Amino acid sequence: MTYSDSIQFLYRLQMFGAKLGLETPRHLAALAGNPERQLRFIHVAGTNGKGSTCAMLESIYRAAGWRVGLFTSPHLLSFTERLQINRRPIPPDTVARLMTELHRLLDELPGAQHATFFEVVTVLALRYFAEERCDLVIWETGLGGRLDATNIVTPLASAITEIAYDHQQWLGSTLDQIAAEKAGIIKPGVPVVTSAQPGQGLEVIAETARQQGAPLTVVQDCARLSALLDSSSSLALAGPHQKKNAALALAVTDVLAGLLPVNEQACREGLSRVSWPGRFQIVPRMGGRTVVLDGAHNLAGATALHAAWTEAYPGIQPALVLGFLADKDWAGMARKLAPLANRILLVPVHSARALAPRELMAVCQEAHPGARIDVCGSVREALQLGAEEPWLLVAGSLYLIGETMEELGVGVGAGAEAAESVRLLNERGLNEWSKAEAYGSLG
Repeated sequence: MTYSDSIQFLYRLQMFGAKLGLETPRHLAALAGNPERQLRFIHVAGTNGKGSTCAMLESIYRAAGWRVGLFTSPHLLSFTERLQINRRPIPPDTVARLMTELHRLLDELPGAQHATFFEVVTVLALRYFAEERCDLVIWETGLGGRLDATNIVTPLASAITEIAYDHQQWLGSTLDQIAAEKAGIIKPGVPVVTSAQPGQGLEVIAETARQQGAPLTVVQDCARLSALLDSSSSLALAGPHQKKNAALALAVTDVLAGLLPVNEQACREGLSRVSWPGRFQIVPRMGGRTVVLDGAHNLAGATALHAAWTEAYPGIQPALVLGFLADKDWAGMARKLAPLANRILLVPVHSARALAPRELMAVCQEAHPGARIDVCGSVREALQLGAEEPWLLVAGSLYLIGETMEELGVGVGAGAEAAESVRLLNERGLNEWSKAEAYGSLG
């Protein structure tokens, strides 16, 4: 298989949808030689902040000299973003080779089992990181935790970010139900660190940790972060919410200090240099104009973005490009973000789950009656209409952020050839998923 073949094969796997359950990924990992047994993990779950926390942990441990694998989802432009070692995406030819090997193994699964896109990618990541002899893998859950394919590993530590409403059709309609799914990554005797709040899932996480005999650390403030960063250094990711994520990452390094030592300088360097595209990402443009990209894809994310903007740019009203998925709390997000703007450009998101931009109009008008609101046919049109604006904030679905990055020509990371490959293969479409079946067997 070539890289293009591999991408097309992954597209074909989408026919099986997305499902929760550990039986198939465990079986496929066993066929692949159980590569997870050769690796050490920090497993990260939570509603918002998982990716940022993973990026911070990776940056800290890399600064300390460790060889660090990073597994995250979704990707913004290229599938290769999902699997990185020392922040270098997996080479396309390696994807092709490993996918060829896994393709053969899929034929050995029992007839009733069909591996999904995410299950195959999870085992591919395990093979890659084991083959490359990573010292540590920062391992982000895909959906939930308890029955997510990533939960076939036993980590050195588990980390759970704050709990909020998202994916209720999968994880439950209350914060306690959602927290129970996230807490499913807690393993017997394995330390767990969380920034969950009282009344917002903490009690469920604490009870799960007690039942599993897992030492629990609750991150309650950012005092450690404040003491670490001095006048000559600052957290590279903006917003109060990122300070909480950084405090969580630092607490994890403290818990694992005996196994994976890192000094204060590595922590300081890692946090001051961390990069996580699409999350309050600042893109300078010609003429002193600035575009800010943020994948605020649920209400908690929109609330965090509102706080981050008002802290970073008090008094500045940007033009706002908004696009959401219909299965999210799009009205709540629009009400939170619309008051920031002097002009609002509503766009479609390239997804089967996209919300029609015109449906946003009334909510935005109600939330900010004085704003000029335009409905655009595409992201490109919105960027053209907002090209002369001194400040342009693009927010909503991560699908929207990826498309905007492609239009702006940022974030590909390997020049024009890679950008053209991404465009031709349309790798962003691999982020699409639909529900195949509810909960599978624990196996």
